[in-house]
Amino acid sequence: MGEIATLPEVTAKIIEVVEDPNGTSRELHNVIKHDPALSAKVLRVVNSAFYGLPGQIASVERAVILLGLSAVKNLAVAVSLTQMFSGRRDPDLFDASDLWKHCLAVAVAGKKLAQIAGNRTAADEIFLAGLIHDLGLIVARQTHTSQLAEVCRKCSDGEGGFLQSEQDIIGATHQDFGYALTAKWRFPDTLRACVSGHHNPQTVAEAFQPTVWILRCADLLCCQEGLGFDLQTKGEEITDDMLETIGVSADDLARTRDGLEGEIEEAEAVLGSAH
Repeated sequence: MGEIATLPEVTAKIIEVVEDPNGTSRELHNVIKHDPALSAKVLRVVNSAFYGLPGQIASVERAVILLGLSAVKNLAVAVSLTQMFSGRRDPDLFDASDLWKHCLAVAVAGKKLAQIAGNRTAADEIFLAGLIHDLGLIVARQTHTSQLAEVCRKCSDGEGGFLQSEQDIIGATHQDFGYALTAKWRFPDTLRACVSGHHNPQTVAEAFQPTVWILRCADLLCCQEGLGFDLQTKGEEITDDMLETIGVSADDLARTRDGLEGEIEEAEAVLGSAH
């Protein structure tokens, strides 16, 4: 894990403040104001159509109050991560910017599904979980390049499932790598569960399963729609049992699918694209 980019200090501090039960918007503002680039991004977001707030917000302190601690945490992590989803295109591997598009799509779809299911408290958490759920692929891309290329070739040719191919060829999966990275970064337990179990939510602690199942459905939906890198769940379907588990109907799923591309473009305009 030492070979992977470290999480910027300001992002680590923001996560610390947000996860502290006694953390306040003033404390968060005091962290953000020392990072001019992040301050500018927060103001850009709060004034964007993505949040749809009335009037122009001129101060970071006011922006933090309006967006809320959780939303600003998501923003800080997203800004930090875009730099990781970059790098030269490898003909034998996925393009990292395609993976960023996929993660952004899962974030948007997951939040939408959570809101439809009436799980509004989890919606912001799921948005961030979507952004980071495939971080392990970035790790594998840097540390096991040729083996991951073989996994991609095998799955592209329909010779096996992605997770099992990773286990067979690399000896670990992107869920394992992602969990190790988020543990190193001291991410909250819910996010670690999302990263380590988004392909098999039944394996995570029961308390986290409702969130991880929503993420699982969002992941499958975005892969089916071909939004960014989509080999991870090739050939897998969203079942009626999954929809029942997360409290969403087939019609709700269809509504989530409709307009998804436009919402992803809005999110990308706000959070930025990976290059």
